[in-house]
Amino acid sequence: MNTIFIGVAGGTGSGKTTLTRHLKEHFGDSVTVISHDSYYRLQEGLTYQERVRQNYDHPDAFDTELLLHHLRELKAGRSIRCPVYSFTDYNRTDQTVEIAPARVIIVEGILIFQNAALRELFDIKIFVEADADVRILRRCLRDVEDRGRTLQSVVKQYLTTTKPMHEQFVEPSRKYADIVVLEGGRNPVALEMITQRIQAHIDRG
Repeated sequence: MNTIFIGVAGGTGSGKTTLTRHLKEHFGDSVTVISHDSYYRLQEGLTYQERVRQNYDHPDAFDTELLLHHLRELKAGRSIRCPVYSFTDYNRTDQTVEIAPARVIIVEGILIFQNAALRELFDIKIFVEADADVRILRRCLRDVEDRGRTLQSVVKQYLTTTKPMHEQFVEPSRKYADIVVLEGGRNPVALEMITQRIQAHIDRG
């Protein structure tokens, strides 16, 4: 199978998931989406309070080596067992999800361009950008409504780890992008260009 790998990076709340969802809805089963968030490390032996205090915005929080192995397996035409992460428990679960090879594989995450080996796997690298105030507001809504967090905990995490890590790791990785998209899935011109590029690959067979 001639698989194309697309990386969608950008800061928290930038619109990565919206862009990715539009592409998935457009192409259906031809597209498989993998989130870097699924590869947060398993934290054995730590209490809930200890897990809460970890820095989840640093590259070391992710088992990127496992993600690399899984992407290479998919490229070779073999299925993988993708980890399942619980944002409520701040830990990886004992469950996995089987993911089969597909024509188009989209990997989405804040730090996927920070790792050189991961960058080299991507045929197209997209960085989604949005104003910082918009991103923090989106993150607050998402974490409070979808992940059961308190507003105070979200703001504390943003100021202590998310913002500093964004400035240290996420923003500098922007330079590796082939395409910089403002407002993610809310940018119809950029979305059409990306869609056409993916369709051309599918048509080539």
